[in-house]
Amino acid sequence: MFDVYRLRPDPDDPRLSQAVSGIDQTGRALETRVIVERPLTLYLNAQEIVTMMTIGDHPEYLAIGYLLNQMMLRRDDVISAVDFDRELDVVVVRTERQTDYEEKLRKRTLTSGCAQGTAFGDLLEAIEGAELAQTLLRTSWLYRLTHVINSTPSLYLAAGAVHGCVLCEEDRPLAYMEDVGRHNAVDKLAGWMFQNRIDPSNKIFYTTGRLTSEMVIKTVRMGIPVLVSRSGFTAWGVELARQARLALIGRARGKRFIALAGGERLIFDQDLDEVAEESRLHRRKAAAADD
Repeated sequence: MFDVYRLRPDPDDPRLSQAVSGIDQTGRALETRVIVERPLTLYLNAQEIVTMMTIGDHPEYLAIGYLLNQMMLRRDDVISAVDFDRELDVVVVRTERQTDYEEKLRKRTLTSGCAQGTAFGDLLEAIEGAELAQTLLRTSWLYRLTHVINSTPSLYLAAGAVHGCVLCEEDRPLAYMEDVGRHNAVDKLAGWMFQNRIDPSNKIFYTTGRLTSEMVIKTVRMGIPVLVSRSGFTAWGVELARQARLALIGRARGKRFIALAGGERLIFDQDLDEVAEESRLHRRKAAAADD
């Protein structure tokens, strides 16, 4: 089943989680696995951009995707090198184009005290004039995808405390990324797509996280026409999805889902009597991730 992926999680990687001793609600000793997070400092050419907390896998994709989604890299940029120093936890993205975002970064700090807040204001521009492909979505693809993704060995199942994002085509998952922050997982996928020249126009983006305004904006920025989540919506996320003509499907668990944008593009070809309900394990993990 899992050979359909071009890239998927490795929950057995010892760098990503570790065993920790504790006690449960009865006082009984136990051992459980917990996610390891570490800082990653990103440079664009000679300029320090940001330090992120991440699980540490695929730092190159995370760096490129972050820069793309923050509009510091252009789609036509040529990346001459991506250098990662594991000892220093530093990744440097080098481009043929000379870059200087010092003024932009300084403005963000002075006006909001939070780089993400000001970046969000910039990213709203992606919604205006968005031209997403109006691809159709068969419900049989949706149910097949959720089944395969939920069955895939992952850190999400092994230790929790992470979010997952999956790039799919029809009923086939292509690449599965996880991280402590849902936006890190999105950025890893964006970086993987850029490096592998993946056409987004016929793709489906699946996430375990909420369908917020930022998730919608990033999906539109990536050019993907369908966004699916096992979690719920925010009102602004729905409004922006409708404005950008992004198909937005949430609460996709077992037999159920809700489409709040792009519902006219759904083809209902799946017999629901043949669809299994979601397992207790996934319901429990999902509740913990949404906390």
